[in-house]
Amino acid sequence: MKNFEFHNPTKIVFGADSVAKLAKLVPVDARVLILYGGASAEKTGTLAEVRAALAGAGRHVQEFGGIEPNPSYETLMRAIEQVRRDKLDFLLAVGGGSVIDGTKFVAAAALYDGEAWEIAEQGGANVHQALPFAAVLTLPATGSEMNSGGVVTKKATQAKLSFRNPLLYPRFSILDPAKTFTLPAKQVANGLVDAFVHTTEQYLTYPVNARVQDRFAEGLLQTLVEIAPQAVASPDDYETRANLMWTATLALNGLIGAGVPQDWATHMIGHELTALYDIDHARTLALVLPALLDVQREQKRGKLLQYGQRVWDISSGTDDERIDAAIAQTRAFFEGLGIPTRLSAYELGQDAVEAVLKQLEAHGMTALGEHRDIDLARSRRILEAAL
Repeated sequence: MKNFEFHNPTKIVFGADSVAKLAKLVPVDARVLILYGGASAEKTGTLAEVRAALAGAGRHVQEFGGIEPNPSYETLMRAIEQVRRDKLDFLLAVGGGSVIDGTKFVAAAALYDGEAWEIAEQGGANVHQALPFAAVLTLPATGSEMNSGGVVTKKATQAKLSFRNPLLYPRFSILDPAKTFTLPAKQVANGLVDAFVHTTEQYLTYPVNARVQDRFAEGLLQTLVEIAPQAVASPDDYETRANLMWTATLALNGLIGAGVPQDWATHMIGHELTALYDIDHARTLALVLPALLDVQREQKRGKLLQYGQRVWDISSGTDDERIDAAIAQTRAFFEGLGIPTRLSAYELGQDAVEAVLKQLEAHGMTALGEHRDIDLARSRRILEAAL
């Protein structure tokens, strides 16, 4: 196991009817900005619950809506202008990972002296202060409710960049599984894949005798596989949605990644697919991961065999046959959720491969993976394997 430091300051308030606790969790004297995405937060009544919880006590509360999936820099700059103009000092994200990511960017950029896009360009390393913020989670997927990272897209240049800083942990996050009942099945499926790949990015690397982290990761993967059919088919199954919500949070709150090598190449390549072709983030991960595991099978051999045995109960055949079966099971899991694993499903071919490679080079993504050995030539092999 590698040396590590682990600290996660986010308070989790989990369970039914927990939105009402905002009344005590948000400081009474705060000047609050509620940030949310589209009309769903309004239609489902979640925004009404948030407003009711924050009503009274002389609170100053404003709202900002319209944060897109894969939040755009252009939209977030309007929120930043509102925060600065009206001297708002506490942000509350109501939504899924995109809204929370966007809120993190607003929290950092509102107090940043330079051009806000520099925060994304430098991966958050230049953030030295941030507004306090919290979240009410409505879509379990990204784990943004309990980590310090985010992703923002600049539409003008089709750049999708990630950022991270210890100042960007939510002060608290409210996780009420009932808030997921109205989600479309497509979004639930996306969340399952997102959490699954977040886990594999930290697990499917190479062995470092981190037994606790391995077992935690395998448990999360097994849970996602077990609950997936029910999570999609029965939207009002509270216990299943509770397990999905907590699993997605644990997949990316730093716990399973402590003391182990991490990959993230699937995400970096997937980000470019989203920026270029507006494919849902989770769906780009499903496109890339099976192909990447195949191309990187030698580097990941030990963990792929472990993954196959412990997660998919694959124990017979030669090593290569077992690895083939593990990759096939992964692909089948995604496809079983209605999520394609081939670029051709989106009518993308060799032109898309070339376009993604051009973007990877432009953004300096030329040494990816846990060994930093995924150069542009290997990224080409991965993308072509996904055709």
